Amino acid sequence: MKSLKILPLLSIFCLLVLYAYGQPQIVNIWQSQDTVGLYDKIEIRLRIEAEFANPFDPDDIDLNATFTSPTGKDWNLPGFFSSSGWSGWLVRFAPNEIGEWSYKVSLKDKNGNVDSEVMKFLAVESAYHGPIQIAPNKRYLEHADGTPFYGVGLWYNGNVEAETLDELKELGVNYISHVMTPLESWASGLGRYDQLICDKIDNILALLEERDMQLSLNLWFHSYLSETVWGGGNIRWYTNPYELVTEPKDFFSSEKAWEYQEQLYRYIIARWGYSRSLAIWFIVDEVNGTDGWVSGDSLGAANWGKKVHDYLKQHDPWQHLTTGTRSGGIKEWWKEGYDIFDMPGREIYEAQGFPIIKDGNITSSETHPLTYSYRNYAGQVQKLWQGWEKPVIIPETGWDHTFYEMSMPGYKAQYHNAIWVSLATGSAMSPFWWSYSRALNDNVVTYQLLNYRRFVNQIPFSKLTNVKPIEIKNSDGDAYAISSDQLIFGWVVNTDTDLAGKTITLPLLNKGKYKLRLYHTWRGRFIEDSEQLLEAKRAGITFDMPHMQIEGSHAQYIGQDIAFILEPVK
Repeated sequence: MKSLKILPLLSIFCLLVLYAYGQPQIVNIWQSQDTVGLYDKIEIRLRIEAEFANPFDPDDIDLNATFTSPTGKDWNLPGFFSSSGWSGWLVRFAPNEIGEWSYKVSLKDKNGNVDSEVMKFLAVESAYHGPIQIAPNKRYLEHADGTPFYGVGLWYNGNVEAETLDELKELGVNYISHVMTPLESWASGLGRYDQLICDKIDNILALLEERDMQLSLNLWFHSYLSETVWGGGNIRWYTNPYELVTEPKDFFSSEKAWEYQEQLYRYIIARWGYSRSLAIWFIVDEVNGTDGWVSGDSLGAANWGKKVHDYLKQHDPWQHLTTGTRSGGIKEWWKEGYDIFDMPGREIYEAQGFPIIKDGNITSSETHPLTYSYRNYAGQVQKLWQGWEKPVIIPETGWDHTFYEMSMPGYKAQYHNAIWVSLATGSAMSPFWWSYSRALNDNVVTYQLLNYRRFVNQIPFSKLTNVKPIEIKNSDGDAYAISSDQLIFGWVVNTDTDLAGKTITLPLLNKGKYKLRLYHTWRGRFIEDSEQLLEAKRAGITFDMPHMQIEGSHAQYIGQDIAFILEPVK
């Protein structure tokens, strides 16, 4: 009889608990539109009722959406909490197929789980080309719809402003690389994400999407993982709340730190993975500038890099590309990193061990400092090309550690040569110069990148087949070229004198006729009347650089370098 009396009391208690802490509920779902352009963002806002302490911890509260494409492919994507702008729960998605999509949202807390009704939207044609991916030739990049992409840009840190992006776009820039301040700060706490910083990245991507520009987003800048390495502004571990769970030297191996990182990368994918302007997850910049490398385990750092890369590849449905770097001295070669990431990225700072005039006296060396400079870039790009069948990039260079000061004409010429020799030796993007500023713009960007962009727009990089570097000779100077079944492009240079009258020889090509076009890299135009019809013979193709004639009061100086395109005539 006692048990019969107890049972109703337990039932009443359970009902009270369920009333106080009931099953989670999805109260409302609002989608930003019913029709969305291909590769454009659809944003889903939700009002939920659930029990949780930390909205950023999926073990506390887990919101997920499953999208089903018109062809039946499922895309699984977490939702995320935002307390900026819209304060609440969001899911962001960008469709890659035309037609009717459906999705269902699931919500889980410690009291249970619930699924939403099935929702639908229509994806239609748009002017967008989609995220960046590796081209079939494995050496270059293209958009998701197959449109070729060659990155022309530089680092742009600090406050990214619309007016500056407009100026850069007019100057030929189509990507920027940007350091992200860690989302976990002492203000937000470990395992929670500073919404002001998140807002900043939201804004940058929105600005870039409006301008059809791309972003390389640096997730871990070395200074935030450094307590002792390099000193000065390179030490910012004290700002990092991960010090609550690990020593900086153990960051790469700490299981507790990795638990928080998994949640962090999940949030990053959920909030920004949708964006057609997100090109690269730049996982770590200068890994050897961290205590985990110097005082910990450099191989452990590489293993950590692979864990991050693998996590992103497993959970990012858009499969954004990855890279990471060691710093820019000649000894800072990072084979393990090049093995891991989608794009091997080699930093270069020439005065850090590379061949360069050491005493600051140009007359003390038979080799001009500009010659040393472009040969350094050529050697590193070629080494990466030969070692890895992947797109090669130089994701940090320039700024200082150079022979010339920024305000000197030689610095501008050094930059000019660096971008052109990188192109002609196989780089998939222009070198990422560090870092945009008004001073840098006055001395470097100006019209350099616009002239460069006009040339690379002539080359369908992702469509090239049988693509490879080839030997090319300059009778007085250096020359570099990339060949393919479709065309050959290259760059010839002599920093000691001009190119007028120099003879250029390419190796044996398929027999037939070829059209030659010469490009004045400083003027940003193909040279008028320079187009020639050449015939490939047993010894290959030979052509001479023209002596430019004075026209009116214009000297028509050919300069110290020229780019060219050679196409077979069918």
